[in-house]
Amino acid sequence: MLTQTLPGLFQGRLALQQRVLPNYRADFFDALASACRDGLTVFAGQPRPSEAIETAPELRVAQWTKAQNRHLLGGSFYLCWQSGLQNWLRDEDPAALIVEANPRYLSTLFGITWMHLHRRPVIGWGLGVPDQSSRLSAQRRAFLRRHDALITYSPTGARQYIDAGFPADLVFVAPNAVTPRPTQPPPVRAETFDTPPTVLFVGRLQARKHIDNLLRACAALPEASQPRLWIVGDGPARPDFEALARQVYPRAEFLGARFGADLAGYFAGADLFVLPGTGGLAVQQAMSYGLPVIVAEADGTQQNLVRAENGWQIPSNDVASLTDTLKTALADPRRLRQMGAASYRIVSEEVNLEAMVSVFLQALAAVTA
Repeated sequence: MLTQTLPGLFQGRLALQQRVLPNYRADFFDALASACRDGLTVFAGQPRPSEAIETAPELRVAQWTKAQNRHLLGGSFYLCWQSGLQNWLRDEDPAALIVEANPRYLSTLFGITWMHLHRRPVIGWGLGVPDQSSRLSAQRRAFLRRHDALITYSPTGARQYIDAGFPADLVFVAPNAVTPRPTQPPPVRAETFDTPPTVLFVGRLQARKHIDNLLRACAALPEASQPRLWIVGDGPARPDFEALARQVYPRAEFLGARFGADLAGYFAGADLFVLPGTGGLAVQQAMSYGLPVIVAEADGTQQNLVRAENGWQIPSNDVASLTDTLKTALADPRRLRQMGAASYRIVSEEVNLEAMVSVFLQALAAVTA
């Protein structure tokens, strides 16, 4: 967790709205709170049980007001109402507000209105606008125009916001990070594989993570090249993935959800990190342990992380491409170590919690100048 004062301290009290407060965001919110003169207050509720989101038990530096989330409808029609948002803003009286830039969260618009009535800025935080042709996207563009600035994870998201008509000088890219700049050197790994190499996945076990593709890709490798496969995480699709593993790749190990020092041991013991589906928060964490990475192209959030020097970006939901890339990666352990060193350098120098907080402070400075 980042605890030192950062340059460019925000001169006021900051409020931040989230639908839920996942465990992986707790360190970021505490780091951002440390960079606000009068602290940070977070308004967030609970997920739907089916989402299998591991929520944070607490915040150590930021303050957390627990919202009551009312989940409406489902699927592509999902909506959420957070009771008490305006009361929270009135009680906290923030100098600025950061919200999830998602029009499906119906109460957010009322929070934006409250802030603007009091002549205070609102910054939206989101992935972008991937589809700008539908009526829903037209409504989203109108919703986005209610914000004073936007923060996104990637250049792709930034381009989408700009293409949707938002001013380019008020769109900020904060590469997605879940861990601070590493303070310890990466684990020392041998430049030869005297035993089968270990491939690691960490994340929620949902269909969209495409663990099925990873199992099939490992099984398609020549037997002498087949790795040990660690799958860390839990979720609704775990029984299906385990059943498939018994059929096509029995050497896969499903290790359940792991955290803290327990999880660190798996990062340290792996040779290669693979994200075969959507998501990607664990990618930066894996890189902080000096791991090269293979990721499927998804929403663009990995663009700042995964480069030719430290890994591979492959087409989404393409088992053949994943198989070929695994074969290439595992065939040259010395090159794999060099790519792992590049991963460590990237998270040390460019993509970490400190850098993410810095971009948020830049956005706040732009709307409060």
